[in-house]
Amino acid sequence: MTSLDAVTAWVHRYRVAWESNRPDHIGGLFAEDAAYFPEPYAKPWLGRDEIIAKWLEAKDEPGETTFEWHPLIVTDDLAIIEATTVYREPPRTYSNMWVLRLDISGQARQFTEWWMQHPEK
Repeated sequence: MTSLDAVTAWVHRYRVAWESNRPDHIGGLFAEDAAYFPEPYAKPWLGRDEIIAKWLEAKDEPGETTFEWHPLIVTDDLAIIEATTVYREPPRTYSNMWVLRLDISGQARQFTEWWMQHPEK
């Protein structure tokens, strides 16, 4: 069941995994049979093992980003999260929209990232 507390805890753990790139941190976010859609219209990464492997192929380095977020919608079944990610080098900013579905243990059953890069100034 999704709740604001569960979503907040998951996003915090996501950020820890983002900064550490540790397989146990990444894997702990997702149910064994989870689906992760890494960008709009992409083929999903299916299952915890594939999610970990694909995450590590595309990982960001620790300290490379700042991240701010807030929930737009939280229901029993899903959360929609709006966020901003800023990369230091090369400087770039993204607006993010996440669709998150958690299981009863607080792991993601399904996670979809929608991101839009801001125009360069």
